[in-house]
Amino acid sequence: MNKMHKAGLSLLFFFLLFHAGGNACLADDDCHHGDDSYQDDDSHHGDDSYHDDDSHHGDAHRHPENQSQHYLAPVTNPVYKETCGSCHFAYQPELLPAASWQAILNNTADHFGESLELDDDSRKGIADYLQANSAEKSGAKRAVKIMRSLGSQVPQRITDIPYIREKHHEISAQVFAQPSIGSQSNCSVCHKTAEQGIYDHDTVEIPR
Repeated sequence: MNKMHKAGLSLLFFFLLFHAGGNACLADDDCHHGDDSYQDDDSHHGDDSYHDDDSHHGDAHRHPENQSQHYLAPVTNPVYKETCGSCHFAYQPELLPAASWQAILNNTADHFGESLELDDDSRKGIADYLQANSAEKSGAKRAVKIMRSLGSQVPQRITDIPYIREKHHEISAQVFAQPSIGSQSNCSVCHKTAEQGIYDHDTVEIPR
């Protein structure tokens, strides 16, 4: 009887040991999974700060309600579009901060080597439009990243924006200088959907 009692206690001991070990393993798995999820979320969120604009192009198509936050708004002011678009691509106001647009309009006598003739009504209409829709007023991801890269800078050229330079750093000056492009400021030659405010990688076609 004593032997049976000891055998029973031994079996009970091993059962409890195995059961406790199994629970411990489950607890470790849960904790480890939780840590991984948290770290992955944080690291992905950190990457979002600068380089993820183009990676969500497909997501925006699947969720049209988010497009206004992803893409820049097309130019809608007819005076601005006609005045500026007659000489070069009519850039979206969201590509520069309000201070930059103001500096450009304050120096129309020497507009990058040209004289820009504007009557008072046209100047005011363009200024109001650019100020109301400038980069810092936009919720579009690209505009937010432009502002983040600028700091206190007030560039008058979009090609001087650090974020824009970073996005084009792999393209040589020789490519931009070829006759089919002309210069880096000629956005719509390579960005086929630039007029719609879409500058994603999968819409780029660099002419040869």
